[in-house]
Amino acid sequence: MTDTRRPAPLPDRPGRPDHANHPGLARLARAVRRLPPSCGPVRLVAVDGHAGSGKSTFTARLAEALDGAPVLRLDDIASHADLFDWTDRLLRQVVKPLSRGETAHYAAYDWHARRFGPADRPLPAAPVVLMEGVGAGRRMLRPFLAGLLWMDLPRSASWARGRRRDGPALSGFWDGWEAAERRHFAEDPSRPFAQLLVRELPVGYELLAGPDEAAALTQIVTQGEGPSAAR
Repeated sequence: MTDTRRPAPLPDRPGRPDHANHPGLARLARAVRRLPPSCGPVRLVAVDGHAGSGKSTFTARLAEALDGAPVLRLDDIASHADLFDWTDRLLRQVVKPLSRGETAHYAAYDWHARRFGPADRPLPAAPVVLMEGVGAGRRMLRPFLAGLLWMDLPRSASWARGRRRDGPALSGFWDGWEAAERRHFAEDPSRPFAQLLVRELPVGYELLAGPDEAAALTQIVTQGEGPSAAR
């Protein structure tokens, strides 16, 4: 692949609804705060889904609802050379320090310069830390997760959305990305282990019980009220 940029998250559009103030996100934020810590003192919550499914935007809204919870974007951990083979780096630079209750410092990848910067970007061991990106719910990370959310937009629709967003200049990158993402999820799927499925609505989000219905997060958010109540 010759392209130098990673597809960017969807920008906010003028007039877009303020999802952070939506009751569904407020309810989810309360549920997340009630979860037991999963990574030392941290409740590490992953938001996974196909590229282009809306993970970055949703996670930013949830972080706002959590009064500014820190967010780790996996685009900062991945690279052109390692689109998905970044687990060891994440464990070493982020997960291990957080598990000790320490601020993590990691090297963020520059998709334009095609190199990592210094390992000086801080990620505090806050009560809740959100981690978003394709592969956030992989098997080697799940033991450290308090919750796993899946953006429930089909693969074809997500990729088409991402390609429209990035334009023809990144079509070569997307060709390579789609093949890599197919391989990753065939070998290490995340959706079957998600506690909640997140669907974007014209206004706000719908939260549905995920395949892992017995998990604490599913029970807290949906028990006794049904999926429509979480909108």
